[in-house]
Amino acid sequence: MTDEIQEDVGPVDFVIIEFPEGQQNFSGEVIDELVKLVDAGTIRLVDAIILIKDDEGDVDAMELSDVEGLGPLEAIAAGLADFLAADDVADLAAAMDPGSVAGVLVYENLWAGPFAAAARRAGGRLIADGRIHSQAIAEALEAEAALEAEEGA
Repeated sequence: MTDEIQEDVGPVDFVIIEFPEGQQNFSGEVIDELVKLVDAGTIRLVDAIILIKDDEGDVDAMELSDVEGLGPLEAIAAGLADFLAADDVADLAAAMDPGSVAGVLVYENLWAGPFAAAARRAGGRLIADGRIHSQAIAEALEAEAALEAEEGA
């Protein structure tokens, strides 16, 4: 990899999205939104796996390229790296509830690459980062709305 290419590499993140047993409603909407992020150049999908945890806690992992019916995601799945190792799968599956299905996405934040490169050229270095999960934000907004409703009543 050349210095120029390395310089513009964005941070790589992963997410695990669990679909608990009895609450799974796979309509294709998640795939459509993921494809939009890739097509827009916001992210580059590095790896993606599906984890299935049975009621006894045993886990089966499938590469996304082994899943049928991906529609517009098939072309993206064909170019993925096998980034996650067996040990990673075991660690990721530990957070899952029995009977659930989870999607694990490893992705590069393409939008951040040029910004990070500019910061490095200016002498900057990343000293901390973090994330506030969307579910926590949604819960906080719901709690605030409930409090406002209660105060208005």
